[in-house]
Amino acid sequence: AFAAEPEPVQQHNSNAVWFENWIGLTNASMKVVDPTGKIEEVFAASGTPVYRLSTENVADGIYYYELSAATAETKKIVNPIDNGRGDAQRDETNVPFNMSGKFVVLRNVIITPKEVKEEALLPKKTGE
Repeated sequence: AFAAEPEPVQQHNSNAVWFENWIGLTNASMKVVDPTGKIEEVFAASGTPVYRLSTENVADGIYYYELSAATAETKKIVNPIDNGRGDAQRDETNVPFNMSGKFVVLRNVIITPKEVKEEALLPKKTGE
């Protein structure tokens, strides 16, 4: 039986992005690319990685991230190599988890863009 696929949920406040529902994931790396192309990486051995906006020179626009972590599930290494660890060498590895997403910064603050609803675009029917 395989473990359920992790389903982290992106959360944010005015200056940080993190994930809830962070169950069964370890050794997480979050790479964030700002609108100018600058790349920052946040690592967390346990728990969710948290990306915080810097206090100076924050670029407005869309920030993209890639998140990778190890799940608790393991799989057999099909083609093991001699890594010099002798008896400590493992014949299994943790199954990786990957996710990507984005968030928006406006005037030095992480915002939730307003979603356009289809109903707002449709003309109103008469008599309603």
